[in-house]
Amino acid sequence: MASGDIVPIELGLTDGDLVTLWAPRWRDGDDEWEAFLGHEDALYGFESVAELAAFIRTNSDNDLVDHPAWPVVAGLSAAELEPEENFTFDLVAVPELAAGNPDADTLAELEDTLGMVRNIGEVCELDTVTKFFGSHPVLGALPGGMSTFLGRDGEELWDQIGAAIAKDWDAVLDAIDSVVRTPEVDQAAVAVAEAELLAAEENVVDADDASEDDADEFEPVDLDEDDEEEEDGDESFWHEVGIDPVKIVTADGSYFTLRCYLDDEPIFLGTDGSISVFGSERALARFLADEHEHDLARVSTYADVQTAAVDGSLEIEVTDENVYVLPGLADDLAEGPETVDVEQLDLAVELFTDAADYAEDEAVEQALAQSTPLGWYISYLLNPDPSRMAPNPPFAAEAQAWRELEHAFEARLEHR
Repeated sequence: MASGDIVPIELGLTDGDLVTLWAPRWRDGDDEWEAFLGHEDALYGFESVAELAAFIRTNSDNDLVDHPAWPVVAGLSAAELEPEENFTFDLVAVPELAAGNPDADTLAELEDTLGMVRNIGEVCELDTVTKFFGSHPVLGALPGGMSTFLGRDGEELWDQIGAAIAKDWDAVLDAIDSVVRTPEVDQAAVAVAEAELLAAEENVVDADDASEDDADEFEPVDLDEDDEEEEDGDESFWHEVGIDPVKIVTADGSYFTLRCYLDDEPIFLGTDGSISVFGSERALARFLADEHEHDLARVSTYADVQTAAVDGSLEIEVTDENVYVLPGLADDLAEGPETVDVEQLDLAVELFTDAADYAEDEAVEQALAQSTPLGWYISYLLNPDPSRMAPNPPFAAEAQAWRELEHAFEARLEHR
């Protein structure tokens, strides 16, 4: 996550849901810090976003006032302090999650929640929380994803995680409950914040209504027949078969392959998660003309591709949105946001994610989650928000994490 940010979060605790602020690790000179909204031994939590907004605007005696982003946070509207869905952590529901099946959603929620609990334990110096993680190293298996919990050994591992949580989670929850406080808040400031939230909600409703009205007023116009014919002529062979030629530029050279989507799931020219790549368009076309076993062959339109390759009419045409240039991105990330080619970064994230999904590997999703330094940094670049401060250097750790993703992707490429 980018240093210099403060994030609204929601915690599901014994007495209900509370909102507060979390400052992920940031650097101050040679020192690295992490903090929550609070004071001394207390972690502050509020029953509503309006109360949180009011407190931020009227209080200057808390552990976050020296954070570089505090002036920005203090100037946010109440609506901007609403925690995003991926920053809500239901601590009370942890035993229920651990008692269910280890599907992708359950594992992701459990891992994120335990990660936030560990952060609270470290910042608030809660021995009970520290001992919980130290006593149950089996919890470290969660980042491995669904594949870790397959088969008899995987089921046993999942049972061990459930047993650890069933045994000690109440003590963990009690320890966190014990440090949470809700300070008094100026009620006039609360009323102002509530009015802001109401106005923001009404603006959303009005915008939705306006969109519906515009849609009702719109009358479809028939295209001129000449225009229709021109559009039909522009549709390429690849568009018709629903398969895209892809060009991947790595430090070792340029390579070509094919990819399509079935029910939004990516399928590459390859097998068992490995992607077959070729050094030229001609080499790829020659391969397609022969019989080979690969995952793309199960796509219904692949026969058309092979037929065109056999009769010599197939042309490998790569459109701009399917060209992925990887060299230089890691170095640019290390230098700072202003040097990064955001368009190429966005494409590279798409490529890494597609390749990981094709291989049923959750490592990329986990590495790019906003709860990680790299994921937070990339989120800042790809989803700009004027209310967020620009990340502060150094970015060496984020750049190294990106290089690891790049190397892992290149390891999936099978050169033919």
